[in-house]
Amino acid sequence: MRLNILIGGAAGQGINKISEIVSEVLIDQGYYVFNYRDYPSLIRGGHNFNVLSISDKEIQSHESKIDGLVAMNNFTVNKHKKDLKKDNFIIKPTKFLDFGMNLNVVLAGALIKILGIEKNLLIKEIKKQLNNKKSLKAAEKGFESTLKKYSLKKLKNKLLMMSGGQGVAVGALDSKIDLYFAYPMTPATSVLHILANNQEKNKLLVFQPENELAVANAALGASFSGARVMVGTSGGGYDLMTEALSMQGMAELPLVVYLSSRPGPGTGIPTYTTQADLDIALRGGHGEFPRVVVAPGTPEQAQQKTNEAFYLSQKFNTLSIILSDKHLSESEFSFKEEKRKPLKVEVKRKVPGEGIVKANSYEHDNFGNTTESSQIAKDKAEKRILKYQAIKKEVKNFEMIKIYGKKDSKNLIIGWGSTTGAIIDSIQDLDAKFLQVIYMKPMSNNIKKEMEKAKKIILVENNVTGQLGRLIREKTGIKIEKRILKYDGRPFKSDELKTEIKKYI
Repeated sequence: MRLNILIGGAAGQGINKISEIVSEVLIDQGYYVFNYRDYPSLIRGGHNFNVLSISDKEIQSHESKIDGLVAMNNFTVNKHKKDLKKDNFIIKPTKFLDFGMNLNVVLAGALIKILGIEKNLLIKEIKKQLNNKKSLKAAEKGFESTLKKYSLKKLKNKLLMMSGGQGVAVGALDSKIDLYFAYPMTPATSVLHILANNQEKNKLLVFQPENELAVANAALGASFSGARVMVGTSGGGYDLMTEALSMQGMAELPLVVYLSSRPGPGTGIPTYTTQADLDIALRGGHGEFPRVVVAPGTPEQAQQKTNEAFYLSQKFNTLSIILSDKHLSESEFSFKEEKRKPLKVEVKRKVPGEGIVKANSYEHDNFGNTTESSQIAKDKAEKRILKYQAIKKEVKNFEMIKIYGKKDSKNLIIGWGSTTGAIIDSIQDLDAKFLQVIYMKPMSNNIKKEMEKAKKIILVENNVTGQLGRLIREKTGIKIEKRILKYDGRPFKSDELKTEIKKYI
């Protein structure tokens, strides 16, 4: 069973609240949900929509055809009715306009009724989220306004729901983060908001300096003092930070960077998605110095890999970059929780107060004193690069790649990051396996081994040039000729991706 329901309206009308109410009820009933958010760079007006996908089996993507429309205005109906399947439903706002700000609650109530879920479960969720008489009345009115179309009986699954941004935030808290610095920039801002909440309870400080230059430099100062620090931004802000990232390479102060991509160049399309920032994550900054670049593909991976990024940063006094994008950062996934004990992130280096400590952006000797000695410059450059060899050995303890699908298939799909969910869903009944690359730097030697076993290799990326493909060719010497690339600012839909994959296998 799978349903795709589009919920649309203008910015400011509260379509996200409909998704939240309905998703929470469905999760409690044991159903898997995936919520995709699509919105322009507007605070009010325009056209926003979510696609809420529902299934009795695990799903991590949305599809192009929809089973139902929940419309907060007539524009939504007119725009999306062409995407409806034959056996569809539409919930229009016309007869509920008197409910004003509670229009979204009315529509949530109507949708719960259509799905065949009991009213008491709706009321329980409204009390939990809103708990006021007007909202409760609106929910009941919506529920009573329509007829049941489906019968979603309770399942035994015990599920959680999380966005990729929430996964990063939880991973940072697992790592006992002390300070988070960020200047707001979509789509990284959700982590800023999540960590800013309950700062005292979580024993950390969240601070917004005046710009991204200040963010990166303040973070290095805090790291120098012995704090566990992370900064967050998108591509444009990351560009501004790269001088400070190079200083990190010379000063060897631990730093974790959360880079959540959006389309560029320039301002691009600020509220949409892309995987075009892999190159700058790998190489942003002048000079040669080691770094870790990890690209999770699910919220659970985001939590785990953020913890690993902190661990590696502190152990090797290095730069760790968590690479994400709008689609992963803001989409909401349901999943069965797997209990894992986080890695312990310890600050073992000498910090101010424990003796004389120096950190220098100039080349320096072992005491931190500036030097222009050719021999010291050579020795230090080699020492920094040798550190990368130790990092490569350490990350072999972690999940650097992951294989899905038919393990013995000769048809190999390669992708990374937010394409993960759509690829997994698209190959469910295909003779194919999917290799998800998680660690971009260092990169697993097993990638080449998997490629050498395959007869057909297909690259799937959300960018114009196939940046992962180019990196794989650099590391393995193998060029991937078959490529499915999408670069319109929108993520892959699993049914459309399946059609494209079938052309190659």
